[in-house]
Amino acid sequence: MLKELFNRLVLLACVLCVVPVYANGFPDFTALVEKQAGAVVNISTTQRIAQPDFSAGDPFFEFFRRFAPQMPRAQESQSLGSGFIISADGYIMTNAHVVDHADKITVRLTDKREYSAKVIGADKRSDVALLKIEAAGLPKVVLGDPGRLKVGEWVIAIGSPFGFDSSVTAGIVSAKGRSLPQDNFVPFIQTDVAINPGNSGGPLFNMSGEVVGINSQIYTRSGGSMGLSFAIPIDVATQVADQLRRTGSVARGRIGVTIQEMTRELADSFGLSLPEGALISSVEKGGPADKAGIEPSDVILKFDGKPVASSADLPRIVSACKPGGKVKVELWRKGATRQVIVEVVRMQDEGVAEANRADGAGRLIDRLGLVLTDSGRAESRSGLQVLEVKGSAARAAGLQAGDVLLALGNTPLRSLNQLIEIIRPLPAGRNIALLVRRGDSASYFAIRLDEK
Repeated sequence: MLKELFNRLVLLACVLCVVPVYANGFPDFTALVEKQAGAVVNISTTQRIAQPDFSAGDPFFEFFRRFAPQMPRAQESQSLGSGFIISADGYIMTNAHVVDHADKITVRLTDKREYSAKVIGADKRSDVALLKIEAAGLPKVVLGDPGRLKVGEWVIAIGSPFGFDSSVTAGIVSAKGRSLPQDNFVPFIQTDVAINPGNSGGPLFNMSGEVVGINSQIYTRSGGSMGLSFAIPIDVATQVADQLRRTGSVARGRIGVTIQEMTRELADSFGLSLPEGALISSVEKGGPADKAGIEPSDVILKFDGKPVASSADLPRIVSACKPGGKVKVELWRKGATRQVIVEVVRMQDEGVAEANRADGAGRLIDRLGLVLTDSGRAESRSGLQVLEVKGSAARAAGLQAGDVLLALGNTPLRSLNQLIEIIRPLPAGRNIALLVRRGDSASYFAIRLDEK
């Protein structure tokens, strides 16, 4: 009796929402899948990793001659992902991490046609990439409005988990506006849809057959789905893709502050009735916020007329503002609200931002493909810190951001200029041995020099 009543209530709810259902009360996804699956694509990437080519004069020649004589000259690393067609002339949206460092990208449609794709642009901060294939008359998806999504609403994902093309999984919206560590620019849609490796970059559909998100991340302890998946809202992704299509990059705003979450205890100490807003812990000297009179211990309650409910809201709101514009900021200071006008400036591109960590700016050493700095170290210690690995040879050698270059061969490294002078006369293709400290240990890495 209760089961029958439950099924009737579910049926009535689905009818009111214009959702097709089976007789048992569950939604029917078949028509949606038949209509939309053709616009979902499989994306396979290949990255060519060069192996060292040691000559008799190289320090590792004898080791590799004895122990690795059959090592191939080059290896290929392959990965899989998903994407979806947003225009009939071949523009495709996917995740930036799906195509990161790819030397070759192949897009396969559901009818088995394959195309070579080029990257129009990729934005690591939002994890959105825009690809283009040379084709016409392609099926395309319809983009929806994530703002109208409701928690508890049915959604489905179509993608290629573990390479199984056109796999369909379903679930509900678990939450909206989720903030994840190191992802301050995306208010993620959380779902319990089964998402696995290979689903990345694929679409999340609502029951009207509209794309409302790009499946991007999962929370897992096993490597597979555990019912916690996160999608980039499609309106956020579209804003990024539009900029990538126009300019190849994304312009974001910044005001030069460091913020922290407002806890109930902190709110009480500042005289706030609710733990809301973004607490300013430091202000960049000479930056936009400093010039506007914003101070540490201020709490930003509204920015450009938009409420800041938590600290996670502020980076999204500020980054969405057009650089060069002046906006009104509502602050809480010493028990009262006040307003200031701040000019939003452009955030540095990701590579530049990475190269300006520590106490000084990093410098790209083209011949090594490394962004290095010799500042921010204790004076008694030699070595050059790796801020970013940009070249394929450096990546193939295994170098990582955070490594410290101690010596080149048996010559201790004490400055960038010294390193540049050492490698300047060396021929392209020559392998050099770098002594690298990583954590508490040090070991040599061989890296091939690029052209002068």
